[in-house]
Amino acid sequence: MADLLFDVKDHIATITLNRPEAYNAFSEEMIAEWITALETVRDSDDIRVVIVKGNGKSFCAGGDIKAMQAGEGFFKSEDDISSTGLARKNSLWKKIQRIPLLLEEIDKPVIAQVHGFAMGAGLDMALMCDIRITAKSTKISESYINVAIVPGDGGAYYLPKLIGIDQALDMFWTARVLTAEEAKAKGIVTFVVEDEALEEYTLQYAQELASRPTTTVQFIKRAVYQSQRMDLRTALDYISSQMAIVTELEDFKEGVTAVVEKRKPVYK
Repeated sequence: MADLLFDVKDHIATITLNRPEAYNAFSEEMIAEWITALETVRDSDDIRVVIVKGNGKSFCAGGDIKAMQAGEGFFKSEDDISSTGLARKNSLWKKIQRIPLLLEEIDKPVIAQVHGFAMGAGLDMALMCDIRITAKSTKISESYINVAIVPGDGGAYYLPKLIGIDQALDMFWTARVLTAEEAKAKGIVTFVVEDEALEEYTLQYAQELASRPTTTVQFIKRAVYQSQRMDLRTALDYISSQMAIVTELEDFKEGVTAVVEKRKPVYK
């Protein structure tokens, strides 16, 4: 059975982590297939929204502790002369770090559907998404320090942007476990829903976004992220260029007409 499943239906791509017996901890196969799936999402005009979720009892436990103990994959034993610090650095760059870099290239909405546990790199994978919809019983933690490693996949980049430097350091230093409600209060997750409603709520949210004008949705995402790196004048210049483009599209004409006619717009 594949460690990751990828499906596209009605313009919505679903990436499902599929190692339920290991709480969807990463494997080399999973990471490779994840990269391939994200490349497909990036390059497909048919895909408008992406959902990332996990099979079984959890979203993702992050790194595979048993693989660490056995010295497999990235965690090869120091006694293996083929394993060096540089080799491990390059392994991160070529494998798991490709995921946040690819996500940065995707201007379509990416939604994390989180349940069970989201630990360490598993939590960070959710942080890389645009929206995090979380089951009420979920537990999250930046648990790296428990095995004396650092957040090698980008958590130190994403988490402070959401909750501030001091709160992020506290989570990394203590491996504090948060409930879904505590995570929402901190600004880590977007929505908390009842466990039994998670699947339906996430799908309906994705369907709503998929029904919106595609180019406008993508331009808004680009504007929000790129404006974080711009001064005000540059951001305003950038958004005026986007406005010039979208107002020439059929979606704009349909939206305006639908408002005037007091009906729901139908976008292609």
